[in-house]
Amino acid sequence: MKIQFCGAAQTVTGSSHLIILDDGYKILLDCGLFQGQDAYNDENNLKFLFRPEEINCLVLSHAHIDHAGRIPKLVKEGFHGKIICTSATKDLSEIMLADSAHIQEKDTQYENKKRKKRGLGLVNPLYTVDDAQHALKQFFSIKYEEWYPVRDGIEVLFRDNGHILGSGSVSLKIKEGDRLIKVGFTGDIGRPNRPILKDPKQMDDVDILLCESTYGGRIHEAFPDDLNHFYEVIKSTCLDRKGKIIIPAFSIGRTQEIVYMLDKLNHEKNLDRIPVYVDSPLSTNATEIYRNHPECFDDEISAHLKTDPNPFGFNNLQYITDVEESKQLNFQEGPAIIISASGMAEAGRIVHHISNNIENEKNTILMVGYCAKGTLGSRIREGEKEIKLFGEVKQVKAQVELMDSFSAHGDQKEMLDFLDNLNRNDLKKIFLVHGDYEEGQLPFKKCLEEKSFQNVLIPEKGDSVEI
Repeated sequence: MKIQFCGAAQTVTGSSHLIILDDGYKILLDCGLFQGQDAYNDENNLKFLFRPEEINCLVLSHAHIDHAGRIPKLVKEGFHGKIICTSATKDLSEIMLADSAHIQEKDTQYENKKRKKRGLGLVNPLYTVDDAQHALKQFFSIKYEEWYPVRDGIEVLFRDNGHILGSGSVSLKIKEGDRLIKVGFTGDIGRPNRPILKDPKQMDDVDILLCESTYGGRIHEAFPDDLNHFYEVIKSTCLDRKGKIIIPAFSIGRTQEIVYMLDKLNHEKNLDRIPVYVDSPLSTNATEIYRNHPECFDDEISAHLKTDPNPFGFNNLQYITDVEESKQLNFQEGPAIIISASGMAEAGRIVHHISNNIENEKNTILMVGYCAKGTLGSRIREGEKEIKLFGEVKQVKAQVELMDSFSAHGDQKEMLDFLDNLNRNDLKKIFLVHGDYEEGQLPFKKCLEEKSFQNVLIPEKGDSVEI
């Protein structure tokens, strides 16, 4: 058996890892999109490191685009097997992949208008809405904590890892001859003691582990601290300066957590005077899917539901899907909170909201999670004073606040706690994936070695390792 690392190797996007058994059977773990500037024309997205028609099955850890975003392209190019995931992941993937395809189609139309004027050849989207809908036919959902026989000698199990709705770590039992090899993939490790979702559950012992490392070098704020921090940002921006807070947020997970925290603050601090807008059709649809999967909720929100049956809604909150209503927000005077996708501010309505508000010193751009290098969100986080948007240079006069505690990724300590139960003698190798090499992987490798984990490796994209 060997493992080939086809994405999210020394970077945080494009999760994709190929397991090739001795008899040629091929299991793909995730099939994510490489995100960043001009992502859809990125060579990493245009070409696979394998032949799609040779993949026998795909095991999907969760619905985020950097883990699922190339599935329609995989199917379009010849993959015919099952896409195995949890029920909530299947539901979320339906809206996520359709939205990704729609954005690509629109971006391609815009790009081709410019290319035509310059006499350049036209480009195609990675996939269309029709391609996304076709791929959904191959999704096959299983329950948490139940071993599913992929074929003779191969079983898979998902365990709730608390990252987003439906996310899970992956455990594989693979029998090759007289050997039983247990392979684990953490997926994206969530955070304990966070609103809405259940805490991450530790994995059982494995022989080989593929482990994420996004925040391998950082420690997040605790929940009471970030709730207070959030309120202080609202107070200083909306109440004191009468400005707007613009929040780029992923449609799945981040948006629902922010809305839930605003719901709590609304009750505790009486913020009825401040209108809140979730300006994203995808976020609106995703929130409805959250409502339909209460089996994933933790005890806190389950108790909250007894007194507040709608934790994702309050009087001054409005969900916006209509384009014209979205445009009207540009002309609204006075304080407001606008939450919009995408979280890395690379596409979607959030780019327009940033463009319209970034030069007003009364306003705040609140960044609430990781942004891949080269994205608009990353440039704002890093403190650039000038940002080019829609061909126009904008001065960054708005306040920029960072709240990484909103991240759905566990920090260094939380990831170490998640792994701490694993038997060091049984665990032969750990491969660190899904992390920045300098900021995440090197410090996390050091911490793991200090905790007596051995053979901690950091593969490069394309590396293939015999097991």
